[in-house]
Parts: sequence; C-alpha cells; structure tokens
Amino acid sequence: MTAGATFTFIQPGHPLYAGELELRFRVLREPLGYTRDDVAFPFEADSLHLVAHQEEGVFGCVLFNPEDAHGGRLFQMAVASHLQGQGLGARLVRTLEAELVRRGFTHVHLHAREPAVPFYERLGYAVFGAPYTEVGVPHRNMRKTLGA
Repeated sequence: MTAGATFTFIQPGHPLYAGELELRFRVLREPLGYTRDDVAFPFEADSLHLVAHQEEGVFGCVLFNPEDAHGGRLFQMAVASHLQGQGLGARLVRTLEAELVRRGFTHVHLHAREPAVPFYERLGYAVFGAPYTEVGVPHRNMRKTLGA
C-alpha cells in the first residue's frame, strides 16, 4: 500500500482533511483516552499539512507550524498502525523537509514521544534539553538544521 501512496499538501477544508483528523485521532489521541474534540490545534489553518493517501483514504500525515521566517515545529506525525515500520513516516518527513527548504526554512524542532526518538535520530534530528511529559507521555525536544 505504501508504494502507491500519493503525497499531497492540504489545508483545513480540503477533502482529505477529515481523513487526516481521523488518522491523527486513531493513532495519536484515542490510545491516550482523548476524544475527537482534542485532535485539532488552534493553529491548524496556519500550518502546512502533508498527507499520504490512496484515493480518499489517508494513512499518513505530518504537519509543520511556521514560527518565524526561518523555522518552526513539526507536529502530529502519524502513520496508520498497520503500516508503521515500512518507511512511510520517513518518506513523509523527508517530503515535508524538502518543501520547507524550497520555501526557505532553515530549521525544524519537534516534541518527540520517547519511543519515537530513534526514528527522528535516523532522520538527522538531535535531542536537546531535559525529558518532560506532554499529553501524559514522556517526550524529548529535538531539532534539525535543514539543507545541511
């Protein structure tokens, strides 16, 4: 399924946005006991949304919220559980990073759940700062300089 994936940049209101929200709920929020109301962020409309899909089925996504002209935060990285470990997440992050470089961004940071730290390290992200808890889960801050 991942080989035939189409990668599309979307915004809230796009026909694939509902599928993106559902994926984010199922993968990131539902396992922690959150409701669908807890999925969307206040800055969704200002963020870049990249989805992996076939037809109207969304099975991967990653978002980027610009914080200034040079960088911002990668967030809400999600891949359908049955497709995890097949390289789709790495393809999503690399595709997003290429677009960010094209748009002139030079750095990205993120809040990684502790089990995801090795995934991001393989993609060139480095841990910084002390561990902390977010949404009830241990996290680490990570960052990367783009185009280096």
